Amino acid sequence: MSHADHPYRGLMLQAVKLAEEHKFRTRPNPCVGALLVMNGIVVAHGVHRGAGFPHAEVEVLEDAAQKGVNPADCTMLVTMEPCRHQGRTPPCTDAILASGIKKLIVGMLDPNPDASGGAELLRSKGVSVEIGAAGQECLDLVDDFITWQTTDLPYVILKLAGTLDGRIATRTGHSRWISSPESRTATHLLRRHVQAVLIGGNTFYNDDPKLTYRPGNPEDPETGEAEPQPLAVVATSRLPDAGQNMYLLKHRAEKTIFWTTAAAAAGTKAEALRRMGIRVVGLPSGVGPGLRGRSMRAELDLTEGLIGLRKDLHCDYVLCEGGGCMGLSLLNKGSVGEFLLHLAPKILGDNEAVPIFDGRAPMHMDEALQLRITGAERTGGDVMLTLRRAGQQSATENADFE
Repeated sequence: MSHADHPYRGLMLQAVKLAEEHKFRTRPNPCVGALLVMNGIVVAHGVHRGAGFPHAEVEVLEDAAQKGVNPADCTMLVTMEPCRHQGRTPPCTDAILASGIKKLIVGMLDPNPDASGGAELLRSKGVSVEIGAAGQECLDLVDDFITWQTTDLPYVILKLAGTLDGRIATRTGHSRWISSPESRTATHLLRRHVQAVLIGGNTFYNDDPKLTYRPGNPEDPETGEAEPQPLAVVATSRLPDAGQNMYLLKHRAEKTIFWTTAAAAAGTKAEALRRMGIRVVGLPSGVGPGLRGRSMRAELDLTEGLIGLRKDLHCDYVLCEGGGCMGLSLLNKGSVGEFLLHLAPKILGDNEAVPIFDGRAPMHMDEALQLRITGAERTGGDVMLTLRRAGQQSATENADFE
């Protein structure tokens, strides 16, 4: 039986959707959803709401108790393998065994070695455990958590807007507005949940952006505390003068970081910016895709900067709005976890207009960067595609069915 034909796939996708409603709030923990099913009908729901809150398995059992449902008569579905270790909360395997549940359907195994092994433990205690229902969707749900567990990088979300013919600006650089008001609102909602927004020098100088979410500082629904604005990160070899009339310099200095060359970071402009409270970080330079007929060009190595954001400033999520050049660089390096492409139903029809991506020179189609479409939805008059890396290891590669 293929994973696509698993009889619990549809129900597991419901658990995935439930968990997605709490995306960004669970960091540094994964998003997890759980259901109790009796005779094919969902009778209880559970979700992990954030660090320190009950895990999804415990919450679904609490929901069952409130509804007078006996878990021993149900099958439990959970998007990720129940933990077997004592963290901020007790092991979920203990709660499952105490409930009398006899059958468990798991979307994917836990990638955290400190918490994994729950499925094996439950089987040893007589619980029937199946692994792999909607496994790829469960894997995509916690791609951020896997990034944190296996790399030093933050989870990078790339956002771009383009026309149907693949252009992000006219030949003069004019780009306001390609996307619909609803798409722009969606971007502001996304900025609310990330800790840093990354752009390039062209975006900084051409658009003079604020890089805030608006309206600002709503309360977190779980903690009741005002949510801070994200850091503004500008990657450029051309540092501005401290006295330039730019919004980030005048109004967000202490929330602004410039990534630049090592030489520029040691110069007088950098020192003047630092005196304003702005962080200036020198990054190593490498070679990147060429632009407009140039085969190669010098570019900053963004990897070191991204690692520093997570290590030093606790940025688990970074939103890149830096345009196609920066986006291509990150995609080439495999640093993008999620790519959100807003396609507007507009056609420029001009070969000199700025393309979404430019700089690679593949001779064959099998040299193209491969992505997977994992979502598509309307945002006003646009279509927003969610794309992820192709060829990711399946969470169900070693899955089994009893």
